[in-house]
Amino acid sequence: MANLQPNSNNPKVDYEYRRKKSAEEMRMQVVTFTLMIFFTVIAFAAVGAGFSKWFIIPFVLLLAVVQVAFQLYYFMHMSHKGHEAPQLFMWSGVIVAFLTILAFLTIIWW
Repeated sequence: MANLQPNSNNPKVDYEYRRKKSAEEMRMQVVTFTLMIFFTVIAFAAVGAGFSKWFIIPFVLLLAVVQVAFQLYYFMHMSHKGHEAPQLFMWSGVIVAFLTILAFLTIIWW
């Protein structure tokens, strides 16, 4: 088959390109969904196993952050072009939240 490039003069090639891209996106969404279910099961298992709260709380929060990143980039399509401004605002918010929490923890523990 010919090299599949978008915006070609041949509608069949353009259709095949879009179909291939859609199949790749669907595969990534299914893999991401499976990973999120796996992370949820791991979080429930960690809580059910009776580990120390000093381990469970950061561990579950870490899994939650990973799941949020997966949802934003794969289900909300933030990895696509044209989403640079929302990404900038979200990452700015994450940095501000992290610095605020760090400042409060520093004040409390100092």
